[in-house]
Amino acid sequence: MATNSDSVREGIAGAHESEQNRLLRGLPIAEYDRLLTDFRPVRLPFKEVLIEPNAEITHVWFVREGVASMVASDREGGSIEVGTIGREGFVGLPLLNGIDQMPYQVLIQVEGDAWRMRADVFRRIVDERAAVRHRCMRFAQYFSDQMAQSVACNRLHTVDERCARWLLMTHDRVDGDQFELTHEFLAVMLGVRRAGVTVAMGVLQREEVVTYVRGRVTVLDRAALESRACDCYRITRDAQARLFGE
Repeated sequence: MATNSDSVREGIAGAHESEQNRLLRGLPIAEYDRLLTDFRPVRLPFKEVLIEPNAEITHVWFVREGVASMVASDREGGSIEVGTIGREGFVGLPLLNGIDQMPYQVLIQVEGDAWRMRADVFRRIVDERAAVRHRCMRFAQYFSDQMAQSVACNRLHTVDERCARWLLMTHDRVDGDQFELTHEFLAVMLGVRRAGVTVAMGVLQREEVVTYVRGRVTVLDRAALESRACDCYRITRDAQARLFGE
């Protein structure tokens, strides 16, 4: 006959196995169970700002679905995405290095949900729990690789190729084949004018790779989308698989 403790262990094991955040799912069950006590489930609404430039980072967010964008801006009002964070990691990376600010804004550009944890609790846990620290450091390396590849991508590849790459990265971070995405946000992500987004998305629609209606993207042909993306998508995808052992 199963005891209450057996039921609890089975419940934790089931939650661990079905955990959407890949960083957390890769932790030993005991470490995952320890983190659950300090997590709070939160919704990530479209356009919500999680971190403001040069402001104190009060929490970390382990994304379970959706996409957060790290955006750099200049004094003239121009903006471009410098990194994206989804279910492979967490928002609040500077805290891992004992820093509580960053010069970038982080906001939600594809809505979803996450586990939220207070910054002071996170710092204590990564100091005390080697397995958690190790896993978070691997994500930090992946994010660094992603940012470096994005710099090269923005310099070397066409808007059409970069658009396909960005759509693939977003598709990887949501459930199903549909997600909300405005022209305005995609222009910031790609660092181009909205007219350039219209042209790039128009090509993909005519070739029946995606549909794009009223700010909603539907991926119709994943293989075709991959064939239209630059090699940067494969490089960052492979880096993630290598660092997380997938």
